[in-house]
Amino acid sequence: MAQIGQHARLPIVKLVDFGAYLDAQELGNVLLPKRYLDDSMSLGDEIDVFIHLDSNDIPVATTLKPRACVGESAYLPVADINDAGAFLDWGLPKHLLVPFNEQHKRFEMGRSYVVTLFLDPYSQRIAASSKLNRHLEENGKALKINQAVELLICGKSDMGYKAVIDHHYLGLIFRDDAFRQLSYGERIQGYIKNIRRDGKIDLSLQPSGDKGRDRLQQKILDHLKANGGRSDLNDRAQPDDIYREFNVSKGAYKKALGALYKQRLIVIDHQEIRLI
Repeated sequence: MAQIGQHARLPIVKLVDFGAYLDAQELGNVLLPKRYLDDSMSLGDEIDVFIHLDSNDIPVATTLKPRACVGESAYLPVADINDAGAFLDWGLPKHLLVPFNEQHKRFEMGRSYVVTLFLDPYSQRIAASSKLNRHLEENGKALKINQAVELLICGKSDMGYKAVIDHHYLGLIFRDDAFRQLSYGERIQGYIKNIRRDGKIDLSLQPSGDKGRDRLQQKILDHLKANGGRSDLNDRAQPDDIYREFNVSKGAYKKALGALYKQRLIVIDHQEIRLI
């Protein structure tokens, strides 16, 4: 079903001088302006489009792809500020409004912010908010321990880093589980470490327990096989180099090397590690 603020694949039902009308089901026929058409498109063709509202609040289609859809979160730069609020560059000519009452603090020109996109229930206009706890779920009872998730770093506190989880939840990476400096607006893979009794979500940058250790050991073996059985990422390697290759802390990496060494699968020396 075609929805405002979402991508859809819609058929051309009418060609006109100023574009083409697409069948958007419950939304009726929506215009795809001529600038998004090419000569190969004809009646009946299905076109991948994004549905939004034009300046007259009428549903319209575009083949441009915004950096986020309704229900998703993104790190976006401020393009303008006026009496209505702040406007963000999200990849479409019509900028994305963040009303003043949806700003956790007043936005400033030249800065970027983590926001989540939503439909205004009254106007059906696409808007955004940096008050993430208004729109995102903080109860993770439906999630599973060690589940791999996509994280968007959205804040920092004395305890650690706040993150948007898979666009839908909010969680916390404790400082000891971060093992490196994280940046506001950074996207990174993470894992569900724990679901507290109140449903709050604790996160980690690497899987925990036997499953995580076994997975890392296999990744090291695969890395060695792909590099002729040798690698200079031994137990003295720099933490950044280890993280760049394996997305884990140096401590976790050294434990995995030790386990592989005890299994007599690798040799470790001062310069490298080698497959036996």
